[in-house]
Amino acid sequence: MKTARPKNGAAKVAGKKISGLKVAIVHDWLVGGGAERVVAELHAMFPDAPIFTSYCSDEWRARLDGKVVTGFLQRWPFGRLRKFVGFLRMWWFGHLDFSGYDLVISSTGNGEAKGIRVPEGTAHICYCHAPVHYYWRHYAQYLAHPGFGAFDPLARVGLRLLVAPMRRWDFKAAQRPDFFIANSTHTAREIKQFYGRDSTVVFPPIDTERFNVPMPKTRRGFVTASRQVPAKRFDIIVEACNKLKLPLKVIGNGPEHEHLVALAGAAVSFPAHVSDKQMAGHFVGAEAFLFASYDDFGVVSVEALAAGTPVIAYKAGGAEDYVVPGKTGLFFDRQTPQALEKALNEFPKHTFDNKEIRAFAQKFSAAHFQENMQQFIQQVIDAR
Repeated sequence: MKTARPKNGAAKVAGKKISGLKVAIVHDWLVGGGAERVVAELHAMFPDAPIFTSYCSDEWRARLDGKVVTGFLQRWPFGRLRKFVGFLRMWWFGHLDFSGYDLVISSTGNGEAKGIRVPEGTAHICYCHAPVHYYWRHYAQYLAHPGFGAFDPLARVGLRLLVAPMRRWDFKAAQRPDFFIANSTHTAREIKQFYGRDSTVVFPPIDTERFNVPMPKTRRGFVTASRQVPAKRFDIIVEACNKLKLPLKVIGNGPEHEHLVALAGAAVSFPAHVSDKQMAGHFVGAEAFLFASYDDFGVVSVEALAAGTPVIAYKAGGAEDYVVPGKTGLFFDRQTPQALEKALNEFPKHTFDNKEIRAFAQKFSAAHFQENMQQFIQQVIDAR
């Protein structure tokens, strides 16, 4: 979405500044991750707007300047059991009162925030990170690996029994927003496929400045990073680098960590307790970032691009928005170690301009996100 930078720092909407609108922000839950970064930027745009959410960590409440509004789901025992109470979140979001607001922006992925109801005359824009994974595209994957640890058998039974009515509710809730924004062209396609709604793509905000560190004269080895869960497919990356005896750093932690350590060969290392500054150093020192997941966007891959590091990614999902073969990275077309091995063998045949990659990543910056959101909101309010 192309935009012009607003004059005097704010776009004009129907004769008044966007900052003059009475705005509310709604999000599924606030505990950490890429989706929360969208909320943080929306808060920067509308610092007086309350942020309604089902659950919020103390860290995020402080980061959002105490503007967070929660209800009974915040309190024990619901705070500890928040993964299991989707039906209560549905009820809570559906009963919030937005009387008197000009604009409500919901931010949602695997939750229920889009299910809010707004009064006539109030615009509702939904920023969608993905149609709910465990109802739609990734249902079979979640059935195999629910991610609830010891409660996995219970989660499987619940998912089988409830998926049909939950899909019906989710589809119905997706008809409530006036407008959809998708975080990638992949997500836009899925919003159309599963919800029957059109959407506009606005890429999520990436802290590109954090990775603007001095580039070394030479780069060595490969790096990957994220929460170590089955869906991220770190096993593919570790096995491929084992086979080719390529140096690899695996940054992060999670339930798959011990399995990955046991799988790793001598060339694979697992840096512990990596700070933000150290993360940038690991990225900028690598020949390429490896990404084997089927993600709706893939924030960490774009962070690697911001460090000037090419990305070798599985050709699916959001990666198709930022991996340009031969310029910002390479694709492999199957989620197997063998397919990644082929791409790794192909990689030395290409010459990548690290400065050009870093410049390319700026299209995903927080500044661009705010500009694109301002333009979209202007169009929405003017049209109404």
